[in-house]
Amino acid sequence: MRDIFLCLGFIIFIILTQPFFSQAVSAQNNVSGDDEDTESDLVVRIVRFSGNQNISDGTLRTLVRTDNNREFLGIPRFTPWYYFWQLFGVGESPAYLDRDMVANDIERIQIYYENLGYFETEVDTSIIEYREDRVEVSFIINEGPRSRLRSVSYTGLPEFDSSELTNRFYLNSEFYSSFLNDSTFEVDEPYLLQKLRSEQTRIITFLKNHGYASVQRDSVQALAKQVDSTSNLYDILFTIRSGRKYIFGDVHIELTGPSEQDTTIFDENRTFSGEPYTEPGFTIYTKKQTEAQTRFSLLTEQIRYMPGETFDQSAYLRSVNSFQNLGMMITNRFSLHESNSVPDFSRSQIPSYFELETIPKHSIRTEFFGMRRYGFGTGFGINYNNNNLSGRADNLSLGINTSLEYVTSGTLREIAPRDEDTGNRTSTGSAIFQSYELRAEYTVPRLNFPFDALRNRSWIQTARTRYGLTYSQSDQLFFDINSDIRFNVRYEVTHNDRFTSFFDLIEMDIIDTDPSSQFELNLINEYGEGSIEILRIREDFRPQFSSIIRYALRNRDTNIIKRNYGYSREFSAAVGGNTPYLIDRFLVSPGEIQETLPSPFGISTNALAYSRFIKFSADYRRYFSLSKNTVFAIRGYAGIAHPIFQSNSIPLSRRFFAGGSNDIRGWNPFRLGPGDLKPEEVPVPGGEIKLSAYKELRQIFLRNVFSANWHIAWHTDAGNVWYGPKSSLVDEEGNELLDPGRFYIDEFYNQIAVGSGIGLRLDWEFLVARIDFTFRVHDLQQGWFENKTAYFSFGIGHSF
Repeated sequence: MRDIFLCLGFIIFIILTQPFFSQAVSAQNNVSGDDEDTESDLVVRIVRFSGNQNISDGTLRTLVRTDNNREFLGIPRFTPWYYFWQLFGVGESPAYLDRDMVANDIERIQIYYENLGYFETEVDTSIIEYREDRVEVSFIINEGPRSRLRSVSYTGLPEFDSSELTNRFYLNSEFYSSFLNDSTFEVDEPYLLQKLRSEQTRIITFLKNHGYASVQRDSVQALAKQVDSTSNLYDILFTIRSGRKYIFGDVHIELTGPSEQDTTIFDENRTFSGEPYTEPGFTIYTKKQTEAQTRFSLLTEQIRYMPGETFDQSAYLRSVNSFQNLGMMITNRFSLHESNSVPDFSRSQIPSYFELETIPKHSIRTEFFGMRRYGFGTGFGINYNNNNLSGRADNLSLGINTSLEYVTSGTLREIAPRDEDTGNRTSTGSAIFQSYELRAEYTVPRLNFPFDALRNRSWIQTARTRYGLTYSQSDQLFFDINSDIRFNVRYEVTHNDRFTSFFDLIEMDIIDTDPSSQFELNLINEYGEGSIEILRIREDFRPQFSSIIRYALRNRDTNIIKRNYGYSREFSAAVGGNTPYLIDRFLVSPGEIQETLPSPFGISTNALAYSRFIKFSADYRRYFSLSKNTVFAIRGYAGIAHPIFQSNSIPLSRRFFAGGSNDIRGWNPFRLGPGDLKPEEVPVPGGEIKLSAYKELRQIFLRNVFSANWHIAWHTDAGNVWYGPKSSLVDEEGNELLDPGRFYIDEFYNQIAVGSGIGLRLDWEFLVARIDFTFRVHDLQQGWFENKTAYFSFGIGHSF
């Protein structure tokens, strides 16, 4: 324990004394060279805000540029890097007072208040030299009253082809409420410039999506009129100048190959006119080079509109995204004009131009590796990838991994079980263990059967269908994996920037293991005949057929690396075991339910067990930016899996687990729970119910050190897993073994494990490295605050 804190102290000392040589040289040059030119050498030590009753200090600090030196962990006036500069000439140079910057800060604060409707706000400053060359800068704010909106109305809206469009325009308004008349909303809310701008953007987007392509920002203006001179109420009038209506013109697509050749020479060209490609009188022109090895039909399928239709900017952008998401080509240029970036609005038709280039079609990756477990071994892997198999952007990936391990007779003799009669080791001779894995994955950038009819729906931005098949065999010490077959069909749909759906129509895992008699003897010698541990391990290695149908919806609005704002939500629902059940009922033994299936292809004589179940989970994450250096993150997770019909267990791969660096820290992965059971008492790993909650406070205390931002984090994790009400495992005497770890409504809260501690984050642009030291605040075996051990964990990326 002492060594851990000594180590942490040494790391912090190195961090704090890490010399910023470039900053130091620059700072000293500035000091020596600018003494005659600067107005003063006053150092800003304190920045205060007063009078801001409705806006927090933290928000105002993000607006101003006048600031004191960086404070360690946000402790006021504790600026170690500035102190190091004073003592040694390295670190962070003083934050000198700049009166011009203060004047600009006043203007920034005033504009911010005006954007929130405080039109009478007054901002002044007070600069006090409280010690020699040390000043306090105070921003004195008189906020004044906040203005409110009384009504929002619209004028100049064009006549659409249907009244439904007009109704939709008003229904989607940011200010939708009760109508005063057919174009005016009665509102009663604070004035917010950002909301007015959002409404302006919505109007522009709506018009562009319904033919009015020439609409610009100055085409839609919001005019504010004060109700009377004594009130702070305003009426808002949006004036709209939509211009003329446009239609899509011809489409021009050029596709070049990956080779270095003249991009103006094309070997093939084809035109498409009429249904289902265009309206009468319009054409899609396509050209391609032979090296592109792509079908013309793939190119036309990415166009999400028909030339001759009313112009729709959203359909045009979906077409661009469709090309960009194929994965086998890059988009060099897309435009609504042959040579310029701005369309020619003098004509009623707006043509489209796409210049594309394919990437190399074939790639092969190989790897060699060494290994050592019980002996010495080596392995080899090769992966072939074809990113455009049939000319329709379909990706085929084939791979094989194989390994050999040589174990000497002496090693085998040391770990072999002893004969019960003689006490001698039962193993003789050396052995070679071998394993191999075959993989195949086929991916197409569209929805395939049975959802191909949904391809061009407006709520689908991009889609992908994946087919995966893996087969492996392995010789292990004292047990063999006769076969492990995995097959998956997955549909991935991106609806927009935030929503994504995942649907696993088929996900099967057939595992057929064959433990040897030596394996059984080892277990008996170590745990004793009929022990709970032996029952648990037998369950782990039970031959089984697992299948699942699952749907997951993800709603995410955050940076997946930084995770410093926004939220992430994910919900999933699944039904398992139906595939082996149908095989059992209609193929293996028609009309009779055996609840087992034979080994595939007759590889072994084992019977594969299966179970039927339902499973639900919900994951919610929220990130609050408290300041430019501080983030408060929370997460909640809940999941339940329940056997249905005659089944009374959940396959091992479908259960919930707790513990680990990305879950409840302070416990090893998969070693927490179920309930308050000790790891050695657990009859079946994992549980059918999981509840957990997490929080983390992250504070940046160093910026751009070794090209990374350094965070210190305080985390607290709580939760556990439990057996469900229907799961069952009975020993030879008929005793139920799962009751001690089962979920009971009047007991579960006493079985919530809690871990808390501190950690360090190194945040590069595309990578976050993480270390944590966690104390078991509530150790389920020792109680609250009884375990004084600090548990170390390391991870890549934020834990949530």
